[in-house]
Amino acid sequence: MALKPGDKAPDFELPDQDFNKVSLSSLLAKGKPVVLVFFPAAFSPVCTTELCTFRDKMAQLEKANATVVGISVDSPWCLKEFKERNRLQFPLLSDYNREVIKLYDIVLPEVLGLRNLAKRAVYIIKPDGTIGWVWYSDDPRVEPDYDEVIRKAAELAS
Repeated sequence: MALKPGDKAPDFELPDQDFNKVSLSSLLAKGKPVVLVFFPAAFSPVCTTELCTFRDKMAQLEKANATVVGISVDSPWCLKEFKERNRLQFPLLSDYNREVIKLYDIVLPEVLGLRNLAKRAVYIIKPDGTIGWVWYSDDPRVEPDYDEVIRKAAELAS
């Protein structure tokens, strides 16, 4: 069942690119909205563009008082290299076991012969742990409206 605004965001704990455990509840403890950016695969062309666009808009997202986290089913080792090569300033979390994409109901069943990747999706979680805004696409080539993400994050922070 798809999650929607107003629903309680499922908590999770995943390793980041350095194998540090990161939970949604620990991110929310900072009292800021958390922008969860789910992406299908590190180093793929559209995902690289998407994550670099978020990198380039970090000043606006920080001004909107938001915490950004990227999540994919790639291994922490792959995410570490992806983060370093693209100079990303936000953590990347590995849902290698595909548990969180199931919790958030954003499993991309198949693309180019690869199964059970993350759909391209953005969830903005309010500081109280409820979902404030959701965007996702069944087409992995479609990117979110980045300005809308920033606008919604700013609205939910105030």
